[in-house]
Amino acid sequence: MADKPWIPDDWTFRNAGVASRFDDHVRETLPWYDLATHGVAHFLRAYVPEGGLVYDIGASTGNVARSVAETIESRSLRFVGIEPSEQMVDIYDAPGEIVCANAEEFPFEGFDVAVLFLVLMFIPVPERRPLLDRLKDRLRPGGAILVVDKFPLPPGYLGSSMYRWTLKQKQSGGITMEEIAEKELSLVGRQRPVVPALFDGFVEWLRVGEFRGLIHTGADT
Repeated sequence: MADKPWIPDDWTFRNAGVASRFDDHVRETLPWYDLATHGVAHFLRAYVPEGGLVYDIGASTGNVARSVAETIESRSLRFVGIEPSEQMVDIYDAPGEIVCANAEEFPFEGFDVAVLFLVLMFIPVPERRPLLDRLKDRLRPGGAILVVDKFPLPPGYLGSSMYRWTLKQKQSGGITMEEIAEKELSLVGRQRPVVPALFDGFVEWLRVGEFRGLIHTGADT
């Protein structure tokens, strides 16, 4: 992997090269990333009250916090980013707090909004439902849980066609096929799409190829 030395053989975010390239790379590979960020920021603002508590689970370098910086200030929010990668935390540049921790073990307080932006697909499969169940239990009335994640492609030729469209999008973003292949092989066993059955009680608000945005809202009473 001399051409792209920052791509580890076995993918991890606990890598200084990955952390330093993250913000640019995610936009190169996912051309709709900023659109999804805008949607998350919109729904966060729609469901968070004055003085509310927000958790950004898998905060990376602070993309979500930066997108809602004005709301954090104007509504006096407590915004807590949770990120397991020390390398990401070291270069975190956004308003609010940042905690280096695994979400699966984090002691969540009652909160108003939780964001899981491209996170669950990197969490071990047995830990996904328990995490979502804990979040639902701690969600305050009137709040929301926001998810953007990767789902399995449909079977057959349609799925193949969608995957090829994804490759074309990445290539159009200036990424070489060699880099695309290296990244795909690096992700084996590390990135596993989520399944629809995980999201009982969620409503879809975005779909682009194999990625979807979903929201679960707390009771209004």
